[in-house]
Amino acid sequence: MITKVLKPSSIQNKKTKTFDPFFFHGGAEGVAAYSHAVQLVTEKLIEAFSDQSKPYVGKAPEEIRHEIQRMELVKENGESLYELLEDIQEPLLKSNINISNPKSIAHLHCPPLLPGLVAEMIISAFNQSMDSWDQSTAATYLEHELIRWLLPKFGFGEAADGTFTSGGTQSNYMGLLLARDDYCWKRWGLHVQKEGLPEQANRLRIICSEHAHFTVKKSASQLGLGENAVVVIKTDDHHQMCMDDLEEKLESLEDNGLLPFALVATCGTTDFGSIDPMKELGQVAVQYGLWFHVDAAYGGALILSHSHYQKLAGIEQADSITVDFHKLFYQPISCGAFLVKDKRSFRYIQHHADYLNPNEDEEDGMLHLVTKSTQTTRRFDALKLMMSLRMIGTKTFGDMIDHTFNLARETADEVHRRPGFRIINRNPVLNAVVFRYEPLAGEGLDLNLLNKKIQQMLLESGGAIMAKTSVEGEIYLKFTLLNPRTTLDDIKEILTMIEQYGQMYSSEWGMNH
Repeated sequence: MITKVLKPSSIQNKKTKTFDPFFFHGGAEGVAAYSHAVQLVTEKLIEAFSDQSKPYVGKAPEEIRHEIQRMELVKENGESLYELLEDIQEPLLKSNINISNPKSIAHLHCPPLLPGLVAEMIISAFNQSMDSWDQSTAATYLEHELIRWLLPKFGFGEAADGTFTSGGTQSNYMGLLLARDDYCWKRWGLHVQKEGLPEQANRLRIICSEHAHFTVKKSASQLGLGENAVVVIKTDDHHQMCMDDLEEKLESLEDNGLLPFALVATCGTTDFGSIDPMKELGQVAVQYGLWFHVDAAYGGALILSHSHYQKLAGIEQADSITVDFHKLFYQPISCGAFLVKDKRSFRYIQHHADYLNPNEDEEDGMLHLVTKSTQTTRRFDALKLMMSLRMIGTKTFGDMIDHTFNLARETADEVHRRPGFRIINRNPVLNAVVFRYEPLAGEGLDLNLLNKKIQQMLLESGGAIMAKTSVEGEIYLKFTLLNPRTTLDDIKEILTMIEQYGQMYSSEWGMNH
């Protein structure tokens, strides 16, 4: 094992100062320094990941905060990588959530595939920016071709296009930005990019379900429309957008002189994994002249599923689609895409800068991806997905995704058969299971507080990481089963821990009352 590296301070004492060991380059010192650094970091990561029994060390928030505050963040003369890694091993590396642990099942936060981690090394070493061709060259065309592979998977044709994004937040924002500007141009001949919002902007409305992602309202606020511009539609017993309520709201909007311009369908809600009726919503969008945006950040991975891909029926009617790869495509954060049915829609965000992407470059055949993005500097995230698709293969991808769907059904069965548990989504659409612990002898107990305490005790013991959510004002627990390495035995162990902590808290509550 290597225990020493060249200190920056020793370099500074040379008569001829050199900075070569600080960078990875073709020179001997740069290559040696990089190889050495990779080996040291690998050793420390192996040590940090060595305890597979728990997904978390079990420290309370205050303890971690104090450990970080005690760390020395800046050095005037620098120190060796070995010394630095030794110092951060306990407060940072070992105090992280191990998202790859099978009992880490809280959020839409996936274990990253090894090809993605390898790609991250390449991406960071070249440090390309995907805004202009002369900064990314071959990377530009790889992203372009990968988008071309994605488009028909969602039923889009030759006129479609897309771009990689940082994830669902940016993609949903872009969808609603293009929808707003497209409506203003078609209705009033107004170029919002140059002329600003029209006087009638306070009448513009966006429609989504009550279970849509919060970024719909966030986007409305950032687009100058305000959160009140979002009209929320009730959901049915399956947590899908209610078509009857949608029709009533659309009629009410028309009667009140308001201007709906975008309809957002959710393909995989955060809590329940529910999928709105996209076929019917697409037809409504056409009938009322609405931009149809589908937020498939979660459910977009169904394109690779062997047995559930039919749940995407109707998504091909969308004007724009959000899909995340750092969820069920198992890519390191961040990695997502935004797709549009008509590539001409990108004209609403195009800007040309003489130093970056002048018009004449397009005439010379150069492809500048900045014209399709709200970002300028952007990472080569497409490499992660491409390397994973090549090394894992779409068949195994489908097997992994379907495993998590099957596990969700088995988990729902297990929760249902255990006394003292109440499950909401008895038949999970994707791989999220929402339930809560309600002890049979729990009369007088505050069940909201009980389930909140159970989630907190599991976290602080390090035994399991699961989420909690609110459903109609009540606290529920949630398993988000993204990890294909998670088994039913892992789930049974967690449910048993929930029972134990629930009984412990119930006994304490009884003694104090």
